[in-house]
Amino acid sequence: MVSDELRELLNRAIAREMQVSIQYMWQHVLAKGFEGEVVKAQLRAIALVEMRHAELIAERLSYLGGEPTTTPDQITIGKTVRKMIELDKKAEEEAIELYRKIIKKAMEEEDYTTAKLFEQILEEEETHHDYFSSILGE
Repeated sequence: MVSDELRELLNRAIAREMQVSIQYMWQHVLAKGFEGEVVKAQLRAIALVEMRHAELIAERLSYLGGEPTTTPDQITIGKTVRKMIELDKKAEEEAIELYRKIIKKAMEEEDYTTAKLFEQILEEEETHHDYFSSILGE
């Protein structure tokens, strides 16, 4: 079906999606003050999207004969709302880089379904990145 390398990349994506879904949800809970009120609802909404990404990727990995990880990447919350959003922007940049790599690898292996799934997820990650960049005034 697919290479061990591609299955490992999918597991890295799952760990990353679990990490940010928890990270964004706790930031939603912990964000305080005026700045916190500005971003709370969107952080929660993005966390739920990320959770769905983890589920979709896990389903695909399972279909491809892999076993989805249950261990998220390191979760970093941040002490201020600005730091939270800076961390989130960086996390989205890392996801974009990883997902482009997965798409390329999937295409090389003629796994068009995985490539299509990650193209859809990539589009949403770019939207999240744009939101975080906009909040930071970048």
